[in-house]
Amino acid sequence: MAAKLAHIAIEADDVPRAKKFYEDALGWTFEPWGPPNFYHIKGAGVHGALQERRAPPPEGRKGVECTFAVNSLQTALEKLQKAGGTVVGEPFEIENVGVLAPVQDTERNEFILMEYAPAYAKALGIDLDE
Repeated sequence: MAAKLAHIAIEADDVPRAKKFYEDALGWTFEPWGPPNFYHIKGAGVHGALQERRAPPPEGRKGVECTFAVNSLQTALEKLQKAGGTVVGEPFEIENVGVLAPVQDTERNEFILMEYAPAYAKALGIDLDE
């Protein structure tokens, strides 16, 4: 099964400024979601978040973090490494959401591979069997 884009996270130095920008420029709306300066994006066409940038930002990250849903994180990591990619952080679990790992492609672009918990995948409308 092919991995599917499931989530984007836009990182910002000034979250209120970025929130206003995306409201005005793209017509998105936001609702608080998790820790301070963390918002769920409404209207982006994919599950998304606006969040405070980590300091320092991970090498290879340019400000938008894409998460790709996979059936099996372990299998996806093995395929990634065989294809020349790199696992750049230990896999970790977000309770009731799933298990994820930060990775890089052969061009050092960072993204996330995530094995979503079945109920959470269903809530997001992710069907990896398509």
